Amino acid sequence: MKRKTKLWFVWTLIVALSFLIVSFRNENALKPGQFPYRQAGLTDEQAVAHLLSRFTYGVKTGQIKDVMKISPERWFALQLEGGLPDDTLDELLRQYPALKLNNSEVVNTYPRNARILQMAVKDGVIKKDSLSAAGKSEYRALLATYMKANGYQPQKELVRQFINQKIWRAAYSNNQLHEVLTEFWFNHFNVSFSKNQCAPFIPAYERDVIRPMTTAKFGDLLLATAQSPAMLYYLDNFSSSSADTNRNSGKKPGMQPMPLRKRTKGINENYAREVMELHTLGVDGGYTQQDVTEAARILTGWTVYPLDSNAYGKMVQKRLERMDRNQAKGYVRIGDFLFTPNRHDAGEKQVLGQKFGKVEGYQEGVKLLAMLANHPSTARFICKKLAVRFVSDNPPQSLLDKMVHTFQTKDGSIAAVLTTMVYAPEFWDKKAVGVKTKSPFELVISAVRGLDAEIRQPYQLYTWASKIGQNIYHYQAPTGFPDYAGYWINTGALLNRINFGLAIESGKIPGVKANPAGISVGSPEFQRR
Repeated sequence: MKRKTKLWFVWTLIVALSFLIVSFRNENALKPGQFPYRQAGLTDEQAVAHLLSRFTYGVKTGQIKDVMKISPERWFALQLEGGLPDDTLDELLRQYPALKLNNSEVVNTYPRNARILQMAVKDGVIKKDSLSAAGKSEYRALLATYMKANGYQPQKELVRQFINQKIWRAAYSNNQLHEVLTEFWFNHFNVSFSKNQCAPFIPAYERDVIRPMTTAKFGDLLLATAQSPAMLYYLDNFSSSSADTNRNSGKKPGMQPMPLRKRTKGINENYAREVMELHTLGVDGGYTQQDVTEAARILTGWTVYPLDSNAYGKMVQKRLERMDRNQAKGYVRIGDFLFTPNRHDAGEKQVLGQKFGKVEGYQEGVKLLAMLANHPSTARFICKKLAVRFVSDNPPQSLLDKMVHTFQTKDGSIAAVLTTMVYAPEFWDKKAVGVKTKSPFELVISAVRGLDAEIRQPYQLYTWASKIGQNIYHYQAPTGFPDYAGYWINTGALLNRINFGLAIESGKIPGVKANPAGISVGSPEFQRR
């Protein structure tokens, strides 16, 4: 009996020691809900620096230690929510009243130059016959007086306020991930100030469509962009209508095609093509030219509610208001979006093998966009684009497979896809650390953040970003700015990057005062190139 007791004691001791050894070895093992960076050989400080380099516009002094205190997982969760207070930023933005205007107020406060001239001629301030012979200098003073008397402001002032707010948000916002994602999705669903028709609607496009939906479901974001006046004008869908519109519009009062000023010219395929190639499926997404044409037919009648309170716009608004329920049947207004059934192609269509009926009207377009948003090609295209932005120019297929699976099983939830990405071992691989090249805008903003700079004249930083190679909000092509190192790096760009560094370090950028105390080039704050 004593021998059995002794053996039992020895066995118990061996098991206990084994447990302690295993526990000691697993001290650094991954815990549930913990980023797997230790398995990649990263220290806590290196991991936080990598995290901040990807999901902010640059690491601020002391930020790495602050994140380590609350844990990188908690920091990411808070950033994903995007609800951190931004009192300092909000105070700065109060000086820009244009940022709060809706589309109609913008159109009627900041009219285009051509529109101001047109109104001035109509009101007799400038004689039409003298325009061809007179130089601009002869009627510039008259236009300025006319604008002031009627409460109009130059559109360049709207653009200035909008660009300034972008600089301040990127530099000062505590909700950095949402700022980075706002730029990402704006670039994905690109519109440009270079196209005058859509320019007045860009501030509200970013404020009301892109910014609130950066982590929402992709399908909801897609639909919201499709119905924005900025996108409708940028890719010309506002004018797209059935080829039979003029012939079959009917003669009943109030039922004529609208709200377009000019007589319709038929179907426009610009948006239908780009929504497949650039917004959803990708260039290799499996669609054909016939699919583009059929999609364009489905989206006929998707246009803009008249926002101009002068002349034509006011006339159409009154016509819409006078319609009784029978006449207005089929019309759909959602904010500044308007579906006009008299411009819609009511015939049968087929896109990617799916048929669309004759009587669906507005819902045909909604159904089409939902189908595109949930297509497997879209899941692959969007997930790769996110991985390129946040991981590397050539993300591993194993990571993409995980992200695609989440996209498809979580109904296109952007937040869920980002969470899958950041918890994946591939995100923390040492090969992915420090490999992304900063765009000019990122370079400029990360510098002022890292140097704890005070920004009194934000437009100066926009000028520098443009000089280095990124004129934000002015990229003309619907592709948006490319996101790979080769696009940003060339001899001229490198020289301008060096010049910018010298200018900000020596305090030669007006309205930007840097505070380089305590920052060294070798610190984690400068880890990403």
